[in-house]
Amino acid sequence: MTKPLKVALVAGEASGDILGAGLMQALREQLGPAPIEFIGVGGKLMHAQGLDSYFPIERLSVMGLVEVLGRLPELLSRRKRLIKTLLAERPDVFIGIDSPDFTLNIELKLRAHGIKTVHYVSPSVWAWRQKRVFKIQQACDLMLCLLPFEAEFYQKHQVSVRFVGHPLADSIPVVNQPAPARARLAVAVEQTVVALMPGSRAGEVAKLGELFVQTAALIMQQRPDVQFLLPAASAERLQQLQLILAAHQELPIRLVDGQSQDVLQACDAVLIASGTATLEAMLLKRPMVVAYRLAPLTYMLLQRMVKSPYFSLPNLLAGRALVPEFIQQQATPEALAQAVLQQLDEGAEQTEHFLELHKLLKRDASKQAAAAVLELIQGDTNHAN
Repeated sequence: MTKPLKVALVAGEASGDILGAGLMQALREQLGPAPIEFIGVGGKLMHAQGLDSYFPIERLSVMGLVEVLGRLPELLSRRKRLIKTLLAERPDVFIGIDSPDFTLNIELKLRAHGIKTVHYVSPSVWAWRQKRVFKIQQACDLMLCLLPFEAEFYQKHQVSVRFVGHPLADSIPVVNQPAPARARLAVAVEQTVVALMPGSRAGEVAKLGELFVQTAALIMQQRPDVQFLLPAASAERLQQLQLILAAHQELPIRLVDGQSQDVLQACDAVLIASGTATLEAMLLKRPMVVAYRLAPLTYMLLQRMVKSPYFSLPNLLAGRALVPEFIQQQATPEALAQAVLQQLDEGAEQTEHFLELHKLLKRDASKQAAAAVLELIQGDTNHAN
């Protein structure tokens, strides 16, 4: 009987579970009838692909410095036991999916014991804390990047890398029409719609929610025909946004429970927090204005460390100021309102470039990642591209 290929994967949060499940499915498809065994840590989607998680993925899903410090003893203990288990299991390859603060140290230990290691989703080393690349050199046999400029950075630092494309670019159609989403949201086809998306985390909504609502009030002064849609990412964000809107009942802002992709697809322009949602807006070809605010001390520190001239993903991908972006004190209601009004009138200039970027990222990411992993296992390490 043929010995099964043993693949270990560790995902630390829901987005990693999505990537892991796609990769596992693609590995099965490319191996055909050859047996494969999956071990490690994942969520429901990875479980559906055949992984019995060593412990619930939720034990690794922790955001924020204070929260991490509070859970640090547990996280360190789990990582230590995980390394011991994986060294005993001797998988053919270990794949750490995102969560670099947790997974890179596992990769470092396993690689030192002769186990091949892959890191899936690059940390933002190209933007800040660039010296982390030296640890990555030691920890990873292969880096799988979702974005092309990340691969260019690793090539300069002699790290074996494969740009696999972004799964979102695979799942979102290249051509999108707003009508189906408007029908699902019961929004008239002729209605001018602006989406307000201040983020999915409590801290983001605390810093941007009121700002975005004030911006909507200024837009209304010049465009009283505009309807605003404000999607809430969770039940907690829904309550948080309801409290903010209670003081602005005169504004035509409709709070939507979830359905963020429908809201994006339905809108004529979007005011949006920096993050993955900007990539989604770009792939849906929606004119956008990007804003972000950080704690003053955090911003002061990042100003000294960040090397990139841009912070929004569309601009990072384009290598130029394709979308208006406003950070910290620049993000005022007046500046944001003016920028959104301009996008309502001239958004086509922005979105015509989004099509090119979509095609750049649409590479069947899971299939590309699986092929790169199998090449590594088979001993072909000369595949940086």
